[in-house]
This record gives sequence, structure tokens and C-alpha cells, in this order.
Amino acid sequence: MIEQKSTSAAPAPHPVRGAALCAIGALALAALAWVTRAVWHLRLAAAGEPASGPPDQGGGVHRPLNTLEDSYHLVDSVGSTVTFVCALAFLFWLDRMRDNAKALSGADPRYSYPWLWLGWIVPVVNLWIPRGIVADVHRSAFPERRLPAVVNWWWGLWLAGLAGGVGLIYADDTDEVIARAYDGVLPLLAADLIIVAAAGTAALMIHTLTTAQREHIAGQGH
Repeated sequence: MIEQKSTSAAPAPHPVRGAALCAIGALALAALAWVTRAVWHLRLAAAGEPASGPPDQGGGVHRPLNTLEDSYHLVDSVGSTVTFVCALAFLFWLDRMRDNAKALSGADPRYSYPWLWLGWIVPVVNLWIPRGIVADVHRSAFPERRLPAVVNWWWGLWLAGLAGGVGLIYADDTDEVIARAYDGVLPLLAADLIIVAAAGTAALMIHTLTTAQREHIAGQGH
């Protein structure tokens, strides 16, 4: 999992500002998508469950969706697509930052390249590896400085968004989430708020770490 110090010459740092701006823009769109989802959760709760019951009737039977429920499926699909694109943009930025960290420190990253992707999905280790990759990016340039607090805020909110199968990844399918909005919308709204906050802190973290790394590179004369 952990790589040893490299003896080969480190490559020159990559420009990272464009990747950072793309990631921040994608996070803003993701936050908007989750705000929209929260609005639809409120609309469903205000409308109340139809007399015909929830969309999933049990036993594999689903009743036809009404207009509001059908529109929620569209909101959910668009939000999931935006979130996926956001994840790709974030990982592209992190990969660029990670490469630059190697160029600055002369050492290979603490975690090998596959963990940049697997670290988010492998159970148990996904509780610390992604944060560790981000932390190493900062420490490669500023080993004497404390990790910026925004990194811990972002990671705490990310974990909270995953807790209990709500937030970023619902354990229920879309029709089951609709039924939850009818029965008790507050947990769904809390999850939505956490994800929007996580997106905001992630954008701030990207700005903070990118600015620090760019200033360090400029100071090194690269």
C-alpha cells in the first residue's frame, strides 16, 4: 500500500490552476444539484403521500408515478450524473496535486497510484486513505506546517454524508426515498445539508491547497 522513497529524478510540476477551477466549478454544480434535491424532498413532504400509497407497493408491484414523483426521478438522475462528473473532476485535480507533491519532495507518494481510486470504495480503508492522500499533498510542500483545518472539516462532512447509507449514496432506491420523504423528511433534509456543506468545504480546501502549492512552486523557481 505504501511506496518507498523514489531514487529516480522527479518530474517538473504540472500547472494545476485549471484543474482546481474545474473541480471547484463541478462542486458548485453538485451543491446546486443537492439543493434542488432538498427542494423536491420538501415538495414531496408538503404534497403528502397519495391515497394509493407509496410508489413501491411491495411484492414487486409499483403503481404509476404522479407528476411530482416522476419529476423527482429526473432530479435524482441529473443529480447523480452531476455528482459523478464532480468526482472525476476532483480526482483529476488530486492526481495533478499528487504528481506535483512528488516533484517537490523528490519522494513517491505515501500511497501507490491505485489507491487514488480504490481508496474511496474499499471498505474500512476508505475511512482514512483519501484524507491521507490529501494530507500528503500538503505535507510534501510544507512538512513543518499543520494541516489546514478545512481538510478535517471536509473529511468529517464527507464521512457524515456516507453514514447510515444516506446522503451521497442512498441505500434505498428512488421510489423508497420518495416514500421516506412522505413519512419523515427531516433525515433526508439533514443529509442534503451535510452534502452541500461538504461540497463547500471541499471547494475551499481545493483553493487553499492549490494556492499554497502554487506559491511554493513559484518560490522554488519552477
